[in-house]
Formats: sequence, C-alpha cells, structure tokens
Amino acid sequence: MTTKMFYPCSLLLLLFFTFSFTSYAQNQNYTISGKVIDDELGVPLEYATVSITSPDDPDFIDGGVTDIDGEFALSVPAGTYNIAIEYISYETKNFNNRQIDSDLNLGSIELGISSDSLDEVVVVAETTEVEVRLDKKIYNIGKDLTTAGGTVADALNNVPSVAVDVEGGISLRGNENVRILINGKPSAMAGFGSTDVLAQLPAEAIERVEVITSPSARYDAQGTAGILNIILRKDQTLGFNGSVTTNVGYPETYGVSANVNFRTDKYNLFNTTGYRYSISPGSGFSDTRYNAGEFDRVVEERDIDRLGRRFNTNFGVEYYLNDKSSITMTNFFRMGNDSDISTTNSDRYIGNILSQQTVRTERESEMDKSYQFALNYINKFNDKGHELTADFQYGYDQEDQPTYVEEILTRDQTGTVDDFFPAEEVQSEEIENEFLAQVDYVLPIGEDTQFEAGYRGNFEESVTDYKLDIEDEETGELVFSPLTNVFTYTENVNALYTQYGTRFGDFSFLLGLRLENTQLKGTIDSPLTDEELQQEFGFPIDTDFDNNYLGLFPTLNLIFELNERENITLGYNRRINRPRGWFINPFPSRASRTNVFQGNPNLNPSYASAYDIGYLKRWDELTFTSSVYYQYETDAFERVQQGTGEFFNGVEIIRTIPINLATNERMGAEMGILYNPARWLRLNGSFNFFQFETEGEFNGIDYGAKNTSWFTRFSSKVTLPGQVEWQTNAFYRGPQENAITETKGIFSIDLALSKDIFNENATISFNVRDLLNSRKRDQFTSTERFTQQSEFQWRERSFTLSMVYRFNQQKRDQDRRNGENGDDEGGEYDG
Repeated sequence: MTTKMFYPCSLLLLLFFTFSFTSYAQNQNYTISGKVIDDELGVPLEYATVSITSPDDPDFIDGGVTDIDGEFALSVPAGTYNIAIEYISYETKNFNNRQIDSDLNLGSIELGISSDSLDEVVVVAETTEVEVRLDKKIYNIGKDLTTAGGTVADALNNVPSVAVDVEGGISLRGNENVRILINGKPSAMAGFGSTDVLAQLPAEAIERVEVITSPSARYDAQGTAGILNIILRKDQTLGFNGSVTTNVGYPETYGVSANVNFRTDKYNLFNTTGYRYSISPGSGFSDTRYNAGEFDRVVEERDIDRLGRRFNTNFGVEYYLNDKSSITMTNFFRMGNDSDISTTNSDRYIGNILSQQTVRTERESEMDKSYQFALNYINKFNDKGHELTADFQYGYDQEDQPTYVEEILTRDQTGTVDDFFPAEEVQSEEIENEFLAQVDYVLPIGEDTQFEAGYRGNFEESVTDYKLDIEDEETGELVFSPLTNVFTYTENVNALYTQYGTRFGDFSFLLGLRLENTQLKGTIDSPLTDEELQQEFGFPIDTDFDNNYLGLFPTLNLIFELNERENITLGYNRRINRPRGWFINPFPSRASRTNVFQGNPNLNPSYASAYDIGYLKRWDELTFTSSVYYQYETDAFERVQQGTGEFFNGVEIIRTIPINLATNERMGAEMGILYNPARWLRLNGSFNFFQFETEGEFNGIDYGAKNTSWFTRFSSKVTLPGQVEWQTNAFYRGPQENAITETKGIFSIDLALSKDIFNENATISFNVRDLLNSRKRDQFTSTERFTQQSEFQWRERSFTLSMVYRFNQQKRDQDRRNGENGDDEGGEYDG
C-alpha cells in the first residue's frame, strides 16, 4: 500500500519542481556570446551586426555589434530564437530555432566574402578608409600608388589633416606640435619624438594611421596639436606568407623591403626588413640686406648633395598562452650611414658694388644606430572586454656627426675687412636611452559601460657631446674652442589616468582625467664660466637646472548617432608641449657662420585647451566628413630671429632662438569628400582652414601676429583599359605669416600608374613625385636690423619604378586585411 501511494506522490512532486524550474528559467536572462572572424584570414571583424528575432514573430527583439576583437555578448530571456550575423560584403550566417535555456557560446563564427561583393571589396580597399571613434579617426592606408617605393613621411603627406613641409617636418591642422607614436608608444623608430627618422622607414610598413586630435586620458598629454599614432603591419593569416618590394628611381635611388609572416594556432612570427640607398639633391638661396655692418647686402646660393644608406628590421613573436592571454615580443634595429656635402657661394656687396666672394664647403657624415626591445602582455578575463595589458619598452639611439667646414676667399676688393676664414671641425655624438613601463586595466560594467585606469612611466636621457676645433690664423692648425660642451638632458614623466565611458541609446560619452608629473633636468659641462656664457649668448644661462611640473589633464569625448550613416562628435582635452633637448641646448648649431640656431634653457612647457566638433555623413557613393576646432595655448613656443650685434668678416651674425610667447589662439575648420561615381573612377578631396593669433614680446620687441592660412588636397584614381590604374594627387598649402616672416604658398602634383601582373601575384608601378618641381619654401623676413628673401628646396622632383611580389597571399587577401576595419562606423576617405 505504501509503495503504491509513493509513485503518484513522486510524480506530483516531480511535476511541481519541473513547473517551478521552467517558470524560473523563463524569468531568467541568459547570455548569447561569440566571436566573428574572417573565414580565410582568421582576423576579427569589428562592427559586425548581431540580430536576434523570434521564429514566430519576425519583429526585431535585440541586437548589437562586435567589439574591436570581433566579440559580442547579448542578454535575452529563455526562449527560442533566430540569430543572424551580418557584415558588409560578407555572407550572412544564421542560427535558427536555437533553444536558449542556459548561456550559449557560439564560439568562433567564420564569415566569408559574398561572391557578389568580391570585386566591390577590392574597390573599397583601393582607397584610404576613415573610421570615426569617440577619441580618434583611424585612416587605414589603402593602395596609394604615389607612395610606392616611398617613406613613411611620404605616406603621411596623403593623410587628411596632416601636412609634411619641404624639410620633412610634420604638422597636424597647421600645428607642428604633434606627438608621433609607433604602435601607441614613443619609439626609437620615430626618433623618440623627432620626425626625421620617418623619412627613413618604408611606406609599405604602415597598416594604418590614427589621427587623434582629441586624445582621451589613456594617451600621453604631450603634443598640443594632438597625436599621430602609426600602426605597423603584423599579418594574421595562418601559415607562411608575405611580400617583397623592390624599387629604383631618379635621382639615384634603390630599395628593397620584405614583409613576412608565419602563424600557427600557438604563435605568430612577423618580420619587416628593408634597405634603401638614395641620393637627394637640394638647394637654397638667400638675399639679406643689413642696416649695420661692413656689408650692405649678402647673397648666398647653396647646393646640397645628400647620400643616404639605411637599413631597418623589425622582428616580433606573438605567443598565445591560451585563448585569453598572449605575450608579444618585438625587436627593432635601424642603422644609417649618411654623407652630406653642402656648397655655399656668397656674394657680399658694399652699396651696389660686389666687394667680396667666398665658397663655403661643409662635409657632414651621420652614423646612426637605433635599437628597441618591447614586451607586451595581455590577459582577457572574459569575452566581454574585461582585460589587463602590461608593456615594457627599452630604446637606444646613437648618432655620430663629424663635420668639417672650410671657406675660401675667391674675390676681395674691400681692403678693410678681415679676409681670414678659419676652418672648423665638429665632432658631435648624441646618445639617448629611454625606458617605458605601462599598465592598462579595462572593466566593462554591463553591456554599454566601461571603466578604465592605468599608469605610464617614461624615462629618457640624452647626452650630447659637442667638440669644436677652429683653425688658428697664425699656425693654420685646428685648436680647441671654448664652445665645446657636454649637454645632458633628462625627461621623466609619470602618469596615472582613469576614464569612464557609457552609451545611452544613440548617445555615447568618454570622460577621463590624467595626472602627469614631468621632470626636466639639464646639466651643461662647459669650459666657460656662467658670466662668460651670458656674455656669449646674450642672456643668463642656467648650467644645472631641475624643473618639476605637476598637471591635471581632463578629457571629454561625445558622439551622437543620428542614424547608421550619420553622427556628430564633440571633444575637449587639455595638452602639454614639453621642449625637446635641441630647443633647450644653448650652444649654437650653425647653418652658416652668420646664421645660427640656439636653444633656450629657460624655456618652459606650454599648455593648451582644445575643443573639437565633428560631423560625418555617408551616402551610397559619397562620404562627407567635417569638423570645427578651437585651441588656446599659454607660454606657446615661437622661434624668433634677431641680430646679435656681433660680426664675422663684416657680416652681422643672426640668431634664431625659441621663446615662450605669451599666448597662441588657434581656430579652424576642415572638411573631406570621397565620391565613387563608378567602379572605374574614385575622387576625393579635403580642405583645412586655420587661423592663429599670437601675443607676446621678447627683449622689448613685440612678436604679436595674426595669420590665416589653409591647405587642400585632391586625389583621383582612374581604371584605364587593360586594368591600368592611374592616380593623381594634388596639394596646395596657402601662404602663411608670423610676426617677422611671410611664407608663400606651395603647390605640388604627384602622378602614378600601376598594373597587376603574374595572375595578380605581383604589381608594377611608376610614380613621379613633385611633377612640377615646385615644392620650395619661399620666405621674406623683416626686422629692424635686416631683411631677408630666401628660397629652399629639400628634395627635387623624383621618379620611381616599383614592383611588389606576393607569395602565398592573393591580392584580394591583402586588400581585405587593409580594409577590415571601420566599414560600419566610418566612411571611406582617400588622403
């Protein structure tokens, strides 16, 4: 009897618990997660769309997009759903009638290119794409024919908002105080902040450029103009693959570079190696009229022959500890051996009579070696963005610059001016050591909120050993000069930051705060006393200084999505511009005996507050981007020229020195358009207008000035019969003016042709840079003591024939890798 009653009771009890569990499960939310990747390349697809609908009701229930690692996580109640994964130009993958009664991880979801979109994908990757994020714009470098066989500096000159002047100096929105990073960090590859090295690295090494005009708190506060973050290539394709590029050009140029990659499930090996030999002739001219001195006018014509031999290699290993953690080690080495010969012919006039002529020859060699070791660790606690990263980096750079200068008198009708021109020999050695340690922690809070915090320590020391010997008039021997010195400069920066970001529907914001302590130390070891230094340089010199600056740098970035193809952004940030060592070193470097540049050890950092409003709109064939910006800077740097009152052979010595001017107020606007009316024609252009007004005085002279300038670029790419690509790039920079100098506008044109060969495994291209040979700086300077008309050309028109051969790698695969980011969040834009 007892046994018979047990079964009905047990059955009722079982039904009760089943019903209770089912009711509980229906009220509980579960997570659907996964990772979306390219089926051939194995790389994550950012901004892929994930849609969840009911089989019985096709109305949309929930959805989202994948993050930068291609991952997603969505919360839904228990039930049966259809799940769709979509990405532009890829085949959609569906998971239908999935019963959700527990967390579901779909694992790695592989999407393949749609057969209807194969040709279209290649067209997209022909150009440079722009992706808009909360704190930056990302330009994925497309197939820019005009930079084939060129350098990183050449490639940057085709990025919107960026301009590269005739000497290789880089500016952002007309402001030269730009911070250059490599893979997110200061690097020996970029000369620890100097832009000179970028003219030595091949353009083929770049994957993308991040233009960060409103940096978040995660980034170093250095650089009042903003940051250019250059990301180098690191292929993710499984197996062994790569490419080899060779080029030859005129003026005499030869180069070869290779990008190779080998990846397995556990590790990824990658290497970029290149060698470049180049002869780069340049020229200069100046006509200076003086109000004092033996000569009333000096005309100088300068010819420059530069020989460059440069080798660089970058090798890295990425080891996957597990599916959540990896360690990456990279080693970079660069070696250069350059020789420059500069010949200056000087004509000196008294009145209108040619009274003296000289020929000055300067022979300079530069042996440069750089080494960098970097270690990165990343640990992802889950698939929702919770992660910890740690970085360590050491960089070493050594530059030896022996220089010999002699000047020969070829004509002299003065009879009164000293006709002795002593020879000079300079031995300059600069050694830099830099250590960097960084930790970043990211904690997602829910689905749309994220907290981030971190630390960065950057410790840099440079030692410049400058030895000058000058010819003795009586003995003809080189004797020790008291200008010989050793300058040691240290810059230590410790920083803590935190930032918080969240999303409310179509509105997102990122709020951050960075605390930085900067220590700038310098010691000058010189045979001159402090009184002699002040007499030599005209102002007091602190030979042992140690300055500390503590600053808070708030940042705020907002974005509002009007719809899938239209958004508005707003940014605010506070920045600092720390003086570099050569701006501090008071011992002069001389372009000639009568034109010297001299650093200022009394220089303080400048601070700027910047505001930016941006707008982006995309149509099917047209993309439009624009922004308006304003910046107010205190203690802004300004280079001023002054007569020293000292004379050499009857000519007054003119000194250029950097100073802290009182204020610099900048405002401007920029816009860009990309138009693809047909598959065989792609057009794009950009325009940047800016105005700045400076106020301040130095040594009783008012250097206040107001300047309005602009630059614009246009590019077209046409597919000719026979699948020949023809590209034209045009650039114009408007005239500029500061307190004492007017600079005329510069116009230049680049042309290029390319053709795929060997079943698209190779591409041959021909380009002409500066077709009109017009990239020349033309200036007029006027002060109370002199006026000067000058013209300078750093590099003449050049022709380059280039060929790239790809192995185990189809052209379409390369283009897809270059264009894998930003297709959903931003428009396409070719700089």
